[in-house]
Order: sequence, then C-alpha cells, then structure tokens
Amino acid sequence: MTPQELKNSILQLAVQGKLVEQRAEEGTAEELYKKIQAEKQKLTAEKKIKKEKPLPEITAEEIPFDIPESWKWVRLGELLRVISGVSYKKGDVTGKGIRILRGGNIQNAKIVLEDNDVFLPVSYVEEEKCVKEGDIIIVASTGSKAVIGKAGFIEKKLDATMIGAFLRICRAYSSCTQNYLKYLFESGYYRKHIRELSQGTNINNIKESYITEFVVPLPPLEEQKRIVAKIEELLPQIDRYEKAWSKLETFNKSFPEDMQKSILQYAVQGKLVEQRAEEGTAEELYKKIQAEKQKLTAEKKIKKEKPLPEIKAEEIPFDIPESWKWVRLGEIGFTNIGLTYKPKDVCSENGTIVLRSSNIQNGKLIFNDIVRVSTNIPDNKMCQKDDILICARNGSKRLVGKAAIIDKNGMSFGAFMAVFRSICNHYILYIINSAYFRNTLLKDTGTTTINQITQEMLRTFLVPLPPLEEQKRIVAKIEKLLPLCEKLKK
Repeated sequence: MTPQELKNSILQLAVQGKLVEQRAEEGTAEELYKKIQAEKQKLTAEKKIKKEKPLPEITAEEIPFDIPESWKWVRLGELLRVISGVSYKKGDVTGKGIRILRGGNIQNAKIVLEDNDVFLPVSYVEEEKCVKEGDIIIVASTGSKAVIGKAGFIEKKLDATMIGAFLRICRAYSSCTQNYLKYLFESGYYRKHIRELSQGTNINNIKESYITEFVVPLPPLEEQKRIVAKIEELLPQIDRYEKAWSKLETFNKSFPEDMQKSILQYAVQGKLVEQRAEEGTAEELYKKIQAEKQKLTAEKKIKKEKPLPEIKAEEIPFDIPESWKWVRLGEIGFTNIGLTYKPKDVCSENGTIVLRSSNIQNGKLIFNDIVRVSTNIPDNKMCQKDDILICARNGSKRLVGKAAIIDKNGMSFGAFMAVFRSICNHYILYIINSAYFRNTLLKDTGTTTINQITQEMLRTFLVPLPPLEEQKRIVAKIEKLLPLCEKLKK
C-alpha cells in the first residue's frame, strides 16, 4: 500500500464513521445541522450573505455507504457557500498590491505563497473574494483531470490575498466544521466525485452545483473534533511511513540495475564462475590469437597494425585470476569504423542494410528503422556474423558505447558506428556492457556537443582475458542471470 493509499484509507474510514467510536453523550448531527442552519439564516438576515435557492432533497439512491445513526447525510451547500475568483487583465498585473492565488499555490492540501505570485492594484479588492482563515480553496478550472478539484486549506490569516478566476473559495457557514471539512476535501470520496463530474472536452470545470449538491456525511460536532484529532495523530506516522516507503521504492528500482552491474563486474574480475585447470590459460589463448593474426597478415588478408603500447602496472585496475591475462583489445581482435555514404546513395529496397545506432536497443539488434544504400561497399565496411556493433559517436553520452552482436552476414555499418571482431566476441560484448568499460573508456570522451569513441581508444582499451572455455561458461552464466534481473524490474 502506498502512503497516499494509506492516507486515503484513513480518510475514508473517517468519513464513514469508522475511525473513532460514537458516543451518545455527544448528541447527534441533526442537532449540529439545525445550529448551522440557524447561523446561516442569521447571516442572511444581516445581509452578510445572499439568500440561496433551496437545494434538492437527498434521494436514497444518492447515498453511497452507511453511516452511524447519530450522523446525517446533507448537501455540502448546506454547510458552506462557494465564492468565485476574480478575473483580471494581464496589463493590470503589478509587483505589489493584492496577491492573487492560482492553482500552483495549492500544494499538498496547503496554500503556499510563491515568489512569482500575481499582484493586482487595490482597486480590484472585493471583500468577499479575500481569503479568510479556515477557507478551503479549490481548483475549479484546468486542463488536467488530475488537478481539477485539488483543495488547499487556509491555515492562518493572509492579508490582502484573493483568488484568481480558475479557483473557488469554499467558506463554511460555521467555523466549528472547518477542520472536518478540510479532511473531507482531502478524501478519495470527494476526489472521485469531482473527477466523475468535471469531464470537459478539452478542459475540466467544476460548476458550483458540483460542490453545493454533493452529498456528504455529517458527524456530531464533538465527534468531528475527535475525528480531526485522530487524523492529525496518524498523519506524522503516515509521513514516517512515506519516507521508509520511498527509500524502499528507490531501492527496488535501482536493485535490478545494480544487480546487473554487479554480475558483469564479477564476470570481468573472474569471480562469476570458478577457474578450471583443465581449461588452460589465457596466455595460451593469447598466443593462439597472435599466431592467427600473423597468418592473416602474411596472407595479406589484413593489414599489419602498428604495435600497441606495453601494459604498465599502474594501468591495471583490479586483480584477476592467475590463469587470466591483461591484454589490449586490439591485441585479440580487429576494430573498424563504419561507412560514410551520401544521401543520394540511400534507396528504399534491394540495397545493402547499413546498421546505425537506432538499430541497437537493449543490447540487441532490431530492424525497425532500416537504411539501405545502393553504393559499392568495401569489404572492410561489411559486417560479419558475430561481430560486435558499437555506437562510437552520438550526441548523447548515454548512448555512446551501446553494443550488440551482429547475427548475420551481408550488412554494413554507418560512419558513427564501429565493429570489433575476434573469437572472444560474446565475452567481449559483456565487457563493453559493463560499468568497467563505461567508467574507464567513456569518462573523458565528451566535448560540449558530442561524445565519441575512436578506433584508437578501442584498440588500446585494457581488458581482462580468461581462457576460451571459461569465457563460454561466463557468458552462459550471465545469460542465465540477466533475465532474472529484468524480471525484478517488472
């Protein structure tokens, strides 16, 4: 249960007469009702308020729930009157004078004065529209269904303050009911009533009758006081619950992502699966890769690359198992930057697919936004199955470095992309997806407008290399665990 749901539940119990017990010695709501009507008649006789037309009788089908026998169903207009706000011309707005409350001043059922409040000349003053202590201010017109009917309570006297045209004052005839009415306006019972009635085509509006004809439960006065006291006793506990709930929600939201990061970090540190002597060493794998590279160079299938710098002790960020080896990415594979093509080369069909950043989503290739080109594409700008496609340049630092395995031959890749090719690609993909990659390679890769991974940065990037068979077990373990992290997000 959310804190708001808990508060709604307490307020619902309050308006149904279930929050505190009833006491015979406190009289009945009928007695209070008669007292309020007498006070209303007195104000009318003194011409302090206008005589209002009678409200319709309450029918049995309007009553939504049972209330205690000592309570009474009444129309809200029998307890309070609705006062409209002031309309004004923009040209009359000043920096001082009469403060005009607007919807933004109602926050968490309270009235909050803002630095950017509107002020009008004193010529706009209408005594009745000036707010008084105990008034309830509601939003009566707005484009937001979530905001319509939002209420705030005037807890203390505000000098020279009126309400704008989109607000209404709900002013109780008797001050003795103000605190109970405050919580009635915070209840889900009231909010549901308003939302159901205030549906406009483009805007939500509250007619005066939506308030005055609203059927509400009235408790005896002394019981009202006990209800208010009980609510105010519980509210600090709800606040404490909200703080604890918010911390838990934050934890629950971050936990799957933190768990995913931890899994990948354990993987690259050699802590996700055990090491097995029979699987050999990374040194053996490294020598095998070097021999294959030399063979391809001798056959002129690849160009001879310039030597990479030796790895210094101070570059090594963490310990790895003895059977592993620190290497530079360019030592165990090949990197390449993608194809530059002209707008005239783009075709709608029969061309070669050119993969771009938008084709990588959630670590996988998707083909919803395909570009094809009709130009002749060099072999070194064509992908091979199991290559890693990497977003190497993007206006968003968050998107730079996202990567996916290419699952088929015959495609090219765009100029802002890179590919990495090796026999270790499925393991290397998870290196690229790890916090280690982002925190080391990407921390200093931005300018004011763009973020970029260069081919040289990829080639010199330091990676922990396990034996090949251990790589396969690491990948299998990761692919078993990551779906569980995804489930935790739901």
